[in-house]
Amino acid sequence: MPRADFYLIAKPRFRDEPLRLVCELARKAHDAGIATLILARDAEQAETLDDLLWDMGDDAYIPHQIAGQDDDEEEAAVLIAPPDVDAALRPIVINLRDGAVDGAVERVLEVVPADESARGPLRERWKQYAARGFDVTKHDM
Repeated sequence: MPRADFYLIAKPRFRDEPLRLVCELARKAHDAGIATLILARDAEQAETLDDLLWDMGDDAYIPHQIAGQDDDEEEAAVLIAPPDVDAALRPIVINLRDGAVDGAVERVLEVVPADESARGPLRERWKQYAARGFDVTKHDM
């Protein structure tokens, strides 16, 4: 059964920099040897994630790249896809876009902002995943 995990941002360090949580989730997936796709909201966010993944500390190297920039992107453990690039789904998809992920995936990770006004659409998305047969779980971060 596919899973959809919703990560609700609560801790100050993630509230100030929500993309740090995205990087932590990508690192955990990489450590587990699972190929990951990050669906960035826009090209600027993709670039920011690219920079943050280089800055994970001396002991954490996560092979990653932005989709559409090189031919060998299948080799990157983490692929960051801006909306204008059509990247193949991977076993784990971290979704930062407005809509639910379509297609067959093992696991979707949704990062829920601390801002209450942004949570309404994510409640709808929760229902969409549940209706599609996903096992849906919430995590407070």
